[in-house]
Order: sequence, then C-alpha cells, then structure tokens
Amino acid sequence: MDEIVNRVAQSKLMTLDLEEYYPEGKREELDISMWLYEGLILKEKEFRASLDAYNWEQYKDTYVALTCSTDAIIPGWAHMLIATKLEPYVKMVFNGSLSELDTVLYKTIISNLDVSKYKDAPVIIKGCSNKPVPTNAYLWATLKLQKVAKNVMYGEACSSVPLFKKK
Repeated sequence: MDEIVNRVAQSKLMTLDLEEYYPEGKREELDISMWLYEGLILKEKEFRASLDAYNWEQYKDTYVALTCSTDAIIPGWAHMLIATKLEPYVKMVFNGSLSELDTVLYKTIISNLDVSKYKDAPVIIKGCSNKPVPTNAYLWATLKLQKVAKNVMYGEACSSVPLFKKK
C-alpha cells in the first residue's frame, strides 16, 4: 500500500496569517454628543468644563474611537481637545468608527511588517480568521508581498486562489 504524502507540508509554501497581528486590547467607542447642549450644539465653556470633570482613567490601555451619534457639526478642535484628555491613558485615539480604527491599526502594522522572509517564496495569505481583520489589511498585505514573493495566493493550502505570480 502506498504511503500518503503530505505535499503541502513538504512544499516551500509560506503562510501569512493576519489574525496573528491583531492588536490585542479593549476597544471603546466614545460618543461626544453627551457633552453637547441637547446633543447638537457645542458651547465651549460648558464643553470644556464637562471634559475637565470627566473620568478619563476608565479608558486606560484602551483603543478609543471618537464618534458623534447626532448630526451635530463639531469643530475640529473639539476632537483634538478630547484627544489631549485621553492621551495619558489610551493606547490610541481615533476619530471614526471602531471598524475604521481597526483599519488604521492594521495599516500601521502592515507598513512596518518585515516581509524579507517571504523573498522569492510562494506565499498564501490565510483567509479565515476569528478576529475582525479588515478587508483593507488583506489588500495591503498582498501589495506588500508581491514586491518580494514568488507568488501570492489567498485562502488555505488545500483551496487557494492565485493572486499574483512573478514573471
């Protein structure tokens, strides 16, 4: 009887699993409408007083996404002022949604990712993840890998989709 050979394990195929780079830590959305008069109007004196009285320590070691749930027009300096209050405590503060925050985090991670170990190798970008890896992270990883890899695929070794092949 012939022995079953695992050709995938014997191949030079390398896997990039973006889930492994997921930045751990609590994520919070902070709705700034709570500091606005009737949720819509920023009155500077009251706004500043509310920020000074707020408990910012609750965001220690947290990624914070600043949002506004109302249609208020918020001056840019208001977000900047809130950021100065958060800065001593948070891992990062961002103006936008939690999903946009994750996208920005991954942009930084992939920009700093050393892909030299993938030089001239066939690489598969693992498709399934249990953590919310943004779609853009897969795009950026593909673009970065195609500069060095022999070929780039997406999915799993048993059912990959070819994306790029060096000529």
